Amino acid sequence: MLSDLLDRNILWSDSRTAEDPGYFPRLAAQQTPEFFWIGCADSRVPANVVAGLDPGEVFVHRNVANVVHSSDLNLLSALEFAVEALKVREIIVCGHYGCGGVKAATEDLPHGLADHWLEPIRRLARSYAVDLAQCETDEARRDKLAELNVVEGVRRVSETPILQKAWKRGVKVRVHGLIYGLKDGRLRDLDCSIGPGHFQEKAAE
Repeated sequence: MLSDLLDRNILWSDSRTAEDPGYFPRLAAQQTPEFFWIGCADSRVPANVVAGLDPGEVFVHRNVANVVHSSDLNLLSALEFAVEALKVREIIVCGHYGCGGVKAATEDLPHGLADHWLEPIRRLARSYAVDLAQCETDEARRDKLAELNVVEGVRRVSETPILQKAWKRGVKVRVHGLIYGLKDGRLRDLDCSIGPGHFQEKAAE
């Protein structure tokens, strides 16, 4: 299996070089992504592939069910690096329909450490129990919960000291929420974007 993977890498590298001889030298010289992507670790949702982007165009953090934990130092370190060092100005929290992590969070079964990781999704399910109950099928309920998890992730990212400090300095960084459909390969905007001034506007309301 490993030798097959290495052979595939050689074919890919040779193909890219044949198409664009300067491709790898440009990537090696500088990392200048336009997007920071917080996504699910599901192997069917590779960020640059589903977004139609090349390596180098998106800086990626992935975990089970794209959960944004306020104490996740891995995610926070990546977020800080993206905003402060890479100067990324578009942050995307992306979930997907048919998410195994979301499904696990709705099951009364033991999943080991994943049960601790997925606790915020269970909390969301309790908070939106009335809305979720209106969905006609279990699949529809899980997909709605996947959307809610993205919206919650956008809110949590925007509330981090990293974003709050950046906005106070006048940095025009925005956070967006997308959901990916495994069945059709489409990304959908959940219309929950947050940018500079959002919290001031909410306070004024």
